Amino acid sequence: MDSREQQLLELLGLTARTLTHLTASMTSMSFELLRSEDEVTASAARRMIDRMATISGGLDEHWKLIGELTGVPIAQEEVETVLEIQLQAAPSVIPLA
Repeated sequence: MDSREQQLLELLGLTARTLTHLTASMTSMSFELLRSEDEVTASAARRMIDRMATISGGLDEHWKLIGELTGVPIAQEEVETVLEIQLQAAPSVIPLA
């Protein structure tokens, strides 16, 4: 495999990883929204979770193909997970007078 093919495979892997992380983040947010007492919000969250499950299934196919192309089988579950970042309180700001 020449270097251009190797670069394309690496790009494909990075793209699939990014889409996997995006899907996981949106699914996580949807589960948070599902807790809402507002029925419209909760209903939208349920629909989004269903959509993300469909997209995730498609990404499983991406990972299978990437594994076949590289000769290294990779399951979506093996993709490094996104670390959840918690926002800290903003530092106190001294008002300009």
